[in-house]
Amino acid sequence: MVDKIKVIFLGTSGVIPTEDRNHVAMLLTYRDENILVDCGEGTQRQFRKAKINPGKITKLLITHWHGDHVLGIPGLLQTLAFSGYNKSLEIYGPKGTNKYLKELLNVFHFVNDIKLKIKEVSNGKFFENEHFFLEARPMTHGIPCNAYNFVAKGKIRIDRDKLSKSGLPSGPLIKKLKEGKNVNYKGKKILAKNLTYLQGSKKISFILDTGVNKNIEPFAKYSDLLILESTYADDMKGTAKDYKHLTSSQAGEIAKKAKVKKLILTHISQRYGRDSKVILKGAEDIFKNSVVAKDFDEFEL
Repeated sequence: MVDKIKVIFLGTSGVIPTEDRNHVAMLLTYRDENILVDCGEGTQRQFRKAKINPGKITKLLITHWHGDHVLGIPGLLQTLAFSGYNKSLEIYGPKGTNKYLKELLNVFHFVNDIKLKIKEVSNGKFFENEHFFLEARPMTHGIPCNAYNFVAKGKIRIDRDKLSKSGLPSGPLIKKLKEGKNVNYKGKKILAKNLTYLQGSKKISFILDTGVNKNIEPFAKYSDLLILESTYADDMKGTAKDYKHLTSSQAGEIAKKAKVKKLILTHISQRYGRDSKVILKGAEDIFKNSVVAKDFDEFEL
C-alpha cells in the first residue's frame, strides 16, 4: 500500500482575495515531504491558521510568476530564515524563475539566509526517488506556466498466473523482476513488465491558470485528484478565453475526458463571493464527482 497523501488548501481565490478566500497555495504532505504548490500573498499566515509549521516545507513548486501566485514568497523565506530553517529549500518553476527569484532576493534584505536550490523545469519528469516522482507540462497563460503531477509509486507485484506459465523458478530472478528489472532464463529475455503489475500508485495533478489547450487532458489522465483552476462560471466563457482561464464547465469536460477520479475546483474569482454554487453546478452537470475547494479544506488519498 502507498503511504497516505494529504493535500490542504491554504488559499483558493483568484487574482483578488476575499474575506473567505486567500491567494492560491496548496500543501501536499507525503512521508517526510511537504511540497508547497504556489505561494500567494498571506500564505505564511495561512500556515499559522492551519496550525502547520512552515519549517517543514521541503519543496516549492511555482506554476507561474503572476503576483497572486508568488507574492507570499518573500515573507515565507523571511519566516524560515528567522526560524532556523536548516534544510535546502528546493524551488522549481518555469522559465524565468532563476532571474525572478534573484531579483526578489535583491529587493528584500534578509537578516538570515537559507539555502535555496533553484531549478527551471518545463516538460517531463524533474524529480524522482524510490517513493514518488514529479513532472511538469507547459500550459497556456500568456507567460511561461507549468502544471505539475505528483505520482506516488505503487508496489511492483508478480502476476502469479503469468509466472507459472513462464516456467521461471523461484529465487533471485523473481527478486529482480520485483525490482522492475528484465531477466534472462535459458537464453530467453523475459521482460519484467510482462510478468508484473503496479499496485497502489496514486496521482495528483495541479493545473492552475490556463486556457484550454491540448496538454491538459493527457497530462491529467487517470489522476486520482485533479486540482484544476475554475476562475469563471460558464456565462463568462468569453472573458475566460480572453484572460486564458477556464470556466467550471470546461473543467468538468476536462475531468471527464481525462477519466480522473475526483475533480477539485480552485482559483475562484472574487465575483462569486461566498456563493460558489454556480461554479460547482457547471462542473457537476458534466462530471459528477466535483467539489469546490475552500480555504483549509483537506483531501486525503
